[in-house]
Parts: sequence; structure tokens; C-alpha cells
Amino acid sequence: MPDAVPPLVGRSSARAAFAEPDPPVPHVGERPPTYGPEPTAVPPADPQELGPIVPDTALEGAQYGASTLRAVSVRGDSARYRGEPRRDSLLVTRFGDGPDGLLLAALGGFGRVDGHPAPPAREITAATAEACRHLAAAIGRSRAELAADLRDGARDRLRYGLQRLATSASAPLRAVAGPAAAPLPEREDPAASAPDGEAPDPAQPGSLHCLLISLDPEASYRAAFGIGPGGLYLLRSGHWIDAYAARLLHHPDGRPSVPEAPVPDPRPFRFRLVPATPGDILLLCTPGLAGPIAEEPAVAHFLASHWAHPHPPGTVDFLRQVQVRAKGYADDRTAAAVWTE
Repeated sequence: MPDAVPPLVGRSSARAAFAEPDPPVPHVGERPPTYGPEPTAVPPADPQELGPIVPDTALEGAQYGASTLRAVSVRGDSARYRGEPRRDSLLVTRFGDGPDGLLLAALGGFGRVDGHPAPPAREITAATAEACRHLAAAIGRSRAELAADLRDGARDRLRYGLQRLATSASAPLRAVAGPAAAPLPEREDPAASAPDGEAPDPAQPGSLHCLLISLDPEASYRAAFGIGPGGLYLLRSGHWIDAYAARLLHHPDGRPSVPEAPVPDPRPFRFRLVPATPGDILLLCTPGLAGPIAEEPAVAHFLASHWAHPHPPGTVDFLRQVQVRAKGYADDRTAAAVWTE
């Protein structure tokens, strides 16, 4: 006789198996944020101009050798509630293969400047996307030289060349900012430059930052650079380091670490050459995420605890973790993180 057919799962058992919903996007702090965790309103559109529409969320990932990249750009809670488009932009791409290949993540953002009216949201969205494309194209055209400099750890050549590319590519951000934008130097003598990690100009609302990774397994450095506000953080042995400023981000007792005597620096360009150390996590982000990580220790602790595992999170898990919510932080968030095994 044929084997007995196993009984089908009963309806009550099936309901039980699928009844428990996924947990909501987490938040830290005693009070929940003002806005809900999920999109509410879709931005309005013009039927004659549907090209500029951007999705609520963009998600990317890659793995090359010992390097794993996770990147996301997500509309802020405030924009989701008000039906405004995502202003931040993310572009992840690769140029070339093998030792001469480059992987890059370009992040564009736009903050607020007191005393100046904000440009229309769609103009900001178009400007951040255009700036990312311009920067990526310029890097692609200079791939051979940049790959060689990154392989050699040629700090001065990289810093000077990438500043030139970033300054030129940020033109769309300066144009849309109008009088709120600070003037940028056309060129700078690298021998006279301050050490890596200059402070951003607080009057520069547009931001354009990039994480540049060599595909050469022998390359021992990554380059991060950009113009305007944003954050570059290094998670090492459970502690967050502000890599642009080369200081511990939070005290061991959980208080934010603030320099005792900050020195004003009007130059908006920042650069850091970071060793590819196994176990490190390098995070580049726009102000929407850089702010809560630096100012709300619970957000920094949340991310550090979730990224303490030996393997990088999947792309969907990375999205959920970057969305950790805290009251008072409702702007767009764009981030690119690289795990080194």
C-alpha cells in the first residue's frame, strides 16, 4: 500500500503560524517620536513630469573579498507624514574589475539653514541626485589614477584630487541653495592643508560625501571624503569613533564626547584615509543619521549592539537598524557602511 499522506496543517495551526506580525521599527528614549514609523502620504506628482519621482527607500549591497557594503537612503518620518519627496540621494556603483576596480557610494543631502527659506523639495531632490551622478562620473573618468593612489595610500595626492572632484560635483547643491551656500575654494595647496578631518562649514546646507573602496585585495586603505555636513564614524571593538575628527564619539559613561575647545574651520571639505582593519565597521552618513548617532547615545548603542555580530547584517536588516527612531530626529537618512572581515 502506498505510504499514508501526512495530514494537512489545520486552519487554526496555519493562522497561528502566520498570526504574529513583524515587530515595528524600534525607537529609543522614554517617549516615542512624533511621527509614525511607516510611510503615510505619497508625494504629489505632475503627469507631465514623472521622471523626477524617487522611491521612499533605496537599498544597495555588495561583497568583494573581505569587504561587505550595505547602503540605504530612506525618507524621513516628517517627509513621510507630510507627503514630501526624499531629498537625500544615494548612488552605489563600480568602475572596472580586479585590482584596478573601484567601488563607491555617493551620498547627497541637504540640511536647513536658519534665516534662509528652504528651496522647493523637488529642486533639492534633483540637486542631490545630480551631484551624486557628477561625482561618480568624475571618479569613473579618473579610475586608474585613483585606484593606484588608493593602493599606495598616497594621502596627499588623493586628498587634493578628490577635493577638486567633490568641489566641482557639488555645484548643483550650491546652485539650489542660493544665498545660503557658502563660497567654496577652487583649489588648495595640499602642503598647506590642515590634518585630515576638517570641520564642516555650518553655513553649507548641501552635503556630498563619498566612500571609495579599492577592489584590490592587497589595498589596505579606504577613502572617505565630502563637502558639507555629514558624519564618518568608525565602530571598533564596540566603541564609536568620529573618524573625520579623530576622537571618541561617546564617553564610556554614555555622555556625548564634545571637544573642549573646538577650533572654527571654514573649509567645507573633509577627507580621511582609513585602514581596512579586520573587525572594523566604517559608516558614512548624511546629517539625518549623523546627528542622532552623535547626539543621542542610545542610538549609537543600538547600532553598536546590533552590529557586534561577526557577520554583516542582510540588506533588509540593515535598513531596519538604520531606521532606529528617536524623538526629535525625523529627517531623511542615507548611509553607507563597509564591514571588513
